[in-house]
Amino acid sequence: MSAVPEIMLNNGRAIPQFGFGVFQVKPADTVEAVTVALQAGYRHIDTAEGYGNEKEVGEAIRKSGLDRADIFVTSKLGNGAHLPDDARAAFAGTLDALGFDYIDLFLIHWPLPTRYDGDYVSTWKTLEEFYRDGRSRSIGVSNFQPHHLRRLHGESEIPQAVNQIEVHPYLTQDDVRAFCAEHQIAVEAWSPIAQGGVLDDPTIVSIASRVGKTPAQVVLRWHIERGDIVFPKSTTPARIKENIGIFDFELSGADVESISALNKNERTGPDPDKFDMV
Repeated sequence: MSAVPEIMLNNGRAIPQFGFGVFQVKPADTVEAVTVALQAGYRHIDTAEGYGNEKEVGEAIRKSGLDRADIFVTSKLGNGAHLPDDARAAFAGTLDALGFDYIDLFLIHWPLPTRYDGDYVSTWKTLEEFYRDGRSRSIGVSNFQPHHLRRLHGESEIPQAVNQIEVHPYLTQDDVRAFCAEHQIAVEAWSPIAQGGVLDDPTIVSIASRVGKTPAQVVLRWHIERGDIVFPKSTTPARIKENIGIFDFELSGADVESISALNKNERTGPDPDKFDMV
């Protein structure tokens, strides 16, 4: 299997472009799922306080026998912890749950512009503290729109290394991706296959048949070709191994364009300007 490529972040640190997500993976299933992923060659694990499985992610990494430095781990701030003191406590709780003294990437999970008087800037400035003291090697955001990012740029010092957003062939997010490219913010794609909703699309099925890969592999490869960082999730060992088997083929430029043309601006998740759940 070919090596997973890396993306260089704007602070000079590298992140594997392909990883393993544990959203909606039950804590009881997480150790086994992450163990299978690490054995299959994944070296990037994406979790969050809100997923309830940080502890199990840390346990699987310790049991793997791999060096901690060889595994890139991301987690995210809980929506109920945006106030600075709450964010500090939540971050300490994430490190404690994982059993690490640092994390590779820590994100504000949602901007929550209708809560906290719309003040996600003070939350970001608190993440800057974690970056400066070395407990988070990189910091970023998730589900931020360009107008949210512009405000952060105007009112803070450290640029966002990453913006993790919903991206798939039915929601290509060209405007957000263009803004991030202009400002050297790496884009991570969650819901990369639209929770399976794009896998029966005739265009994708046709390409998959022609290149001898599954529709899911074709869509994941589309993300890689576009420069997205992607981390599909599964608890099925065969699927976990199948998902990472995308580095022995490439899509043509025409294939990438035909998949991108499927865009419907159709979300599987909430609108970041309206989402307010804590």
